[in-house]
Amino acid sequence: MPSRTTSSTSLARYAWLSIAAAILTITLKTVAYLLTGSVGLLSDVLESFVNLAAALMALAMLSIAARPADENHAYGHGKAEYFSSGVEGTLILIAALSIGAAAVQRLITPRQLEQVGLGISVSIAASIINLFVARLLLKAGRQHRSITLEANAKHLMTDVWTSAGVVVGVVLVSLTGWQRLDPVIALIVAANIVRSGGRIVYQSVSGLMDTALPAEDRHTIQKILEPYTKTGVQFHAIRTRQSGRRRFVSLHVLVPGVWTVHDGHTLLGKIESSLRQALPNVTVFTHLESLDDPSSWKDSDL
Repeated sequence: MPSRTTSSTSLARYAWLSIAAAILTITLKTVAYLLTGSVGLLSDVLESFVNLAAALMALAMLSIAARPADENHAYGHGKAEYFSSGVEGTLILIAALSIGAAAVQRLITPRQLEQVGLGISVSIAASIINLFVARLLLKAGRQHRSITLEANAKHLMTDVWTSAGVVVGVVLVSLTGWQRLDPVIALIVAANIVRSGGRIVYQSVSGLMDTALPAEDRHTIQKILEPYTKTGVQFHAIRTRQSGRRRFVSLHVLVPGVWTVHDGHTLLGKIESSLRQALPNVTVFTHLESLDDPSSWKDSDL
């Protein structure tokens, strides 16, 4: 007996904020690169283009994920968010390869940096914008359990750390005169981006593979069910998964055979209500079985 809650919260405004931030930081970082000629700052520009593409993808997928369940998608459209985060992770990896290629070329043919002070100032301004937006997106992503917003936020935070590393590299080049330090920093940045992109892709694949809810959520479920076991009720075939922002929990509830249908139905209602209160955005499926019927135990190992 399924129970479902719906959320009217729209997350599209956060995607629009991310798009605006990406466009602004692309402009600022491009100016910084043109002023200095730093390949490290060029790597920052390329990653910001990835931010823009990811934000556009997030907007599209969040719009799809917000659609209500229909005849062809009875469980909703929540998994669309995993496509967004998967594409974002892939774009991050592509950006890392581009940065690496540019850095290797600059290692071979070093170039003198110019107008370092002004270029760094512009880059820092772009980083502050990304930091503000990243913190806002991360808070919203965790609040609404949106993997798309979380992936976007983590990517922007990676961008912030990337920019910090690039700025340090440019300053060191200016102080030491060692031009090859700039592309070396860019290669380190590329490696860090690969790590971030790989983690996002892994999370997306896990979601598409119907991975169980986190251990903390499963522990919450067990704590809710435990008091009922002391009254003689038993449970098995407890399954969990997550689809975008929505959680799914299914379980079989075994009660004494002398219970009436009404008694069983009342118990299932209490269990479902408790689970919905403890786990926001959860859809609960319960199946009533008799403790006295041997067939009730056939799927006890599932």
